[in-house]
Amino acid sequence: MNRYWPDLSRLVWRVFARHFLVFRKTWKVNLSFTFFEPLFYLAALGLGLGAYVQPIEGIPYLNYLAPGLVVASAMFATSVECTYDTYVRMEYQKVYHAIIATPAGVDDVVMGDIVFGAFKSVLYGSIITLVVFAVGLIGSPWALLIPVVMAVSGLLIAALSMTWTGLVPNIDSFNYFFSLIITPLYLFSGVFFPLAGMPGWVLKLAWFNPLYHTVNLTRGLATGGVGPWLAGDFAWLLIAALLVIPLPLYLMRRLLIK
Repeated sequence: MNRYWPDLSRLVWRVFARHFLVFRKTWKVNLSFTFFEPLFYLAALGLGLGAYVQPIEGIPYLNYLAPGLVVASAMFATSVECTYDTYVRMEYQKVYHAIIATPAGVDDVVMGDIVFGAFKSVLYGSIITLVVFAVGLIGSPWALLIPVVMAVSGLLIAALSMTWTGLVPNIDSFNYFFSLIITPLYLFSGVFFPLAGMPGWVLKLAWFNPLYHTVNLTRGLATGGVGPWLAGDFAWLLIAALLVIPLPLYLMRRLLIK
């Protein structure tokens, strides 16, 4: 049981289907929260603060902000799913223990959670994309590719969140994850302002921030600023996801099989 690489089967999709069935019962509450919060940010920052901000990189501030909020909403949905929700299923509801009593293995269960986290990234990101499109803040057909970006970014964020879940001693420890990891990633990713004016060391650190690359891709697709440089951001996300995913599988396997 010390192997690092996963042992997966098609039962991953049965785990995903189980989570989706549960989600169907709560989707109205979950999606309403995701729908209204970005609108509040758009109104308060885009219309309020934006009235005092000059266009950034030739883009009105409201149009600059909207793609970043797409990324932020998707990230928070995925990170909550793969931290608090996963921990509750594992420790309190004992869903994990029930599933691994079937032919599905631990890796199938954990990967099912990661895939469902990525699904939430695509779903929530797509909904906010439709909202900002409806209010006229997206005018490029390249925006149709945003769900693809959300899928790859969602896999990476889900894997990082599940890694923390595999390390924490109790549910209260997730406060550290959101305060010390998620919040800095969120604030220094280019969601609200370009990082070009920050010190050089901030720009170097930002290269390791998955949200930085996701924001670059989403904003480029939303505004039509598409070029070969975006392929580098997409490759970074894809490679990082492939490298990170085995880690939470290993940690959760070690946690569940004692």
